[in-house]
Amino acid sequence: MKILERALPAPFTIAVLLTFFTFITAFFFGPDTGSGTVTKIKNIALYWESGLWNNSLLVFAVQMMLILVLGHSLALSKPVHEFTSLLISRLDNTAKAAAAITFFTVLLGLFNWGLALIFGAVFARKTADYAVKHNLPINYPVIGAAGYSGLMVWHGGISGSSLIKISEPGHLADLTGSFITPDKLNALPNVIPFNLTVFGTMNVSVSLALLILLPAFMYFLGKKSVPATPSLPHPTGTLASDTEKSESTKSNSFVRYGGTITGILILFVAVYKFSAETGGFSFFTPNNINLTLLGLSLTFHGSIRNFLKSIEQAIGGAAGILIQFPLYFGIMGIVSESGLLFLAGKSLAAVSNEVTYPIFTFFSAGFVNLLVPSGGGQWAIQGPLIVKTALELNIPLEKSIMAMAYGDQLTNMIQPFWALPLLAITRLKPQQILPYSFLLMLVGAAIYLTALLVF
Repeated sequence: MKILERALPAPFTIAVLLTFFTFITAFFFGPDTGSGTVTKIKNIALYWESGLWNNSLLVFAVQMMLILVLGHSLALSKPVHEFTSLLISRLDNTAKAAAAITFFTVLLGLFNWGLALIFGAVFARKTADYAVKHNLPINYPVIGAAGYSGLMVWHGGISGSSLIKISEPGHLADLTGSFITPDKLNALPNVIPFNLTVFGTMNVSVSLALLILLPAFMYFLGKKSVPATPSLPHPTGTLASDTEKSESTKSNSFVRYGGTITGILILFVAVYKFSAETGGFSFFTPNNINLTLLGLSLTFHGSIRNFLKSIEQAIGGAAGILIQFPLYFGIMGIVSESGLLFLAGKSLAAVSNEVTYPIFTFFSAGFVNLLVPSGGGQWAIQGPLIVKTALELNIPLEKSIMAMAYGDQLTNMIQPFWALPLLAITRLKPQQILPYSFLLMLVGAAIYLTALLVF
């Protein structure tokens, strides 16, 4: 990871560089950019601008921001704090701690990536604090890598960017309608529900394998690692859960319990919507997931003041989404309108078949994630190509999209962007957790590739 940090610029800079790279590529190779230098530059600039402010994609960006912020807020709540404190007293060595942190972080990662990221970081930090207090030798970098494991499973869960978007009516047509033929457009399903993706046979099998094999592997690593008593500087600031008691005693009854009352009412609405949906799976859309997270976070924090304090802490983590997503949408506008997407799809279809295409998609998604460290941004760019090629090869869309999701989440283990919140909380350095997160990535790759070949 240290090499990656030196070699790669900041994520926003990467988005800018990709924009220029796409612009230049479209200028020389885009078949639909017109003739003449001035005309080409003007057309490509207009393609970029139309993608930059695409209304449906901007809605998508806000939805992803809320998933991160509300999940982060939930991780800072008092019940989560008490749950981790209860477990930590039983984790007296590296192997036990690494296995437990990995299991619960992966489990939460399948629910919400923002929650898993912060929960894993806080769990790892509190484990290290407990070890210092009781003079217990542990391998802290192994513990930190365990806390990051949720980012290797999130895109196959119910907060996966591509999976929740394709469950929205009309999203596939909005994403691909401008560059596929009318007959292919008519062949697109209106939605791809969660029972074909998140709760499909392949992904359920993958999720169970992850929940069993990753903690077991981390337990093995913990047994083999060299322990030492951690030396920890105190983190800056305080978690929202640490201030809840003092804050709530200063407030009137409504402020103290208004969050719980409001949260329960919101959860009542969410439960009603879930029960009203046929089969239940169509409930899992970005808006309904955020509705549930909002209700849970308000309920768990209890007071409105504590909830708002947690939101203030969480909102900084969404800055990358806010500023980077429009640039990726602009790239998508250039790629789709210039004809580059058509050329890429044609080339990929020529060398792929039903067996190899998901594997190619898996590896390409892993590479793209190193440059575009946002699942939503990656879906905006790579999604149209995946849908187009899958239709041409007559390959199930859900398997092709799951292959992208697996590849995207896998290389988070060597992608420094999403590790930053964990590193800030744990006070670990990137190069300390890289050897262990890299090994986690290899185990995950074996699980995902096996699933793509078997199912």
